This record gives sequence, C-alpha cells and structure tokens, in this order.
Amino acid sequence: MKKMIASACFVVLMAGVNVSAQQMAPKDAPKVVVADSEKTLHSQWQGKRVAYLGDSMTDKRRVGTTCVYWEYLTELLGVEPSVYGISGNMWDGIYRQALKLHEEKGTDVDAILIFAGTNDYNHNTPIGQFFTETMKQTNHNGNVVTRKYRTPVVNDTTFCGRINKVMSYLKANYPQQQIVIMTPIHRGYAKFGEKNVQPDENYCNGLGLYIDSYIDVLKQSASYWAVPLIDLYSLSGLYPLADAQAQYFHNADTDRLHPNAAGDYRLAKTIQYQLLSLPSTFVEK
Repeated sequence: MKKMIASACFVVLMAGVNVSAQQMAPKDAPKVVVADSEKTLHSQWQGKRVAYLGDSMTDKRRVGTTCVYWEYLTELLGVEPSVYGISGNMWDGIYRQALKLHEEKGTDVDAILIFAGTNDYNHNTPIGQFFTETMKQTNHNGNVVTRKYRTPVVNDTTFCGRINKVMSYLKANYPQQQIVIMTPIHRGYAKFGEKNVQPDENYCNGLGLYIDSYIDVLKQSASYWAVPLIDLYSLSGLYPLADAQAQYFHNADTDRLHPNAAGDYRLAKTIQYQLLSLPSTFVEK
C-alpha cells in the first residue's frame, strides 16, 4: 500500500513538474495579422519576382520565427518570392546562392535582395580592401600620363573580397534587375549549445572588430557598386541589447539574435517603405 501511495505521489509530482516546465517554456510569438490598410498592393512592386539571398534570418526553415520578413512582404507588397537564404551563410555563401539562383531562374526575376554579413563578423572574417592600387599609363587629353589605377579585389577570404565577388557576378548576369543590399540588424546574446555561444555586439570579434565595421563596409559596397542600401541596422528599430526589446526576439535568455514573428514584422514594414521609394525592376517586358 505504501508503495502504491509513493508511486501515486511520484506521478502527481512529475505531472506538476511537466506542467510547470510547459508553463515556463517560452512560446513562439504568433504571426502578426497584416491588416488590409497596411498593404500597398498597387505599387510598382505588385507581382514582381523577388529573389532573397541571405542567412538564417532569410532561411525558409523559419529560424526563431513563425513568419519570416519576406513572407510578410508577400502580403504587404504582393511580390512573388524565391528564397535562397541558408542559415549560417556568410558572403562567400551568398555567391553560391547567386549561382543557384541563376541556375534555377536564369534572369527570370525582377529584383534581388541580399541580407547578410552578421556571420562574417561572428566568424572573424578579415575586412580586407575593396581595391588594390598600381601605377598605370593612360591617355589624358592627348597626353600619356602615369596615374594610380585601382582594381577590385575578388576573393573568398576577406569581407570586401567576398562582396566584390558577389556583386561583380550579379552586375554581369543581372544588368536589368534591381539589386538591393540590406545591412544586418543589431546583435544580442545567443546560446545554441555549449560550443555555440555568441556574445552580444558590445564585444568585439576575434579580430578586435565590432559589427559596426562590417556595417560600414556594406554601406561603402553599395556606393561602389551603385546599388540601393536598406540600412536595417539603423532603420529597423530592433535593438536586442535593451530588455524591453526582447519581445521582438526568439528567446530573451538564449536567443536575442533571431527576430521572432513580431521582429520580422518590424523588419518587413521597414523594408516595405524603403522599397516603395525604389524602382522594382529595369527589365523590359
């Protein structure tokens, strides 16, 4: 009898623990319902075919969220998405995504949005340089002169070299498409395992560089390659270092890196209004 009572008490105790654990477990934020009044379905973006290149924040597997920003954009703008983002990818991965895009779609897209760079910072990618300089002769007003001449650096080992490799490929293969670079958002603390702990952005990376350095490089790259920049680092309003902003991220304690559905909604709204100021394509139909 005592054994039966003890067993019953143990079952009740464990049930209580399970209920408590369920109550304490963070719930994924639900998708934000997009009101009709928010939609801009009759803009230059309606029906346009948009390819998305990026990392976990673009990945179709919905890392940390129940609705990714590009899913909201489909509702808000009426665009047709083709998604190539892969979790963990850096800008060398963006090049492989661009190759896959061309293999699958050819030039049958209107615009390409690139949202990457945070993993380059986290994995200590050297910044490098956009150009090397040499001395070269040229004709200036009928006279042969010797001047400094710059050549873009294209490689897989530096941040600048990776960006140049991607942009030179896209410029060569998508001359009529709108190409937009989007900066990463601010980084909060994340712990995905004992061997995968990522400090917040107030810590420099292993090279002594803050994420700001990588953001600045992306801004320069947009200028060099003559493409629009959507500065989500500045414009999105997402700031995971503030506790009040944790509501926009997957988990206040273990993942302030990935936006949740509420954070992705803010991203989408920011991108929506930036895109409304840009041509959607230069493709002649």
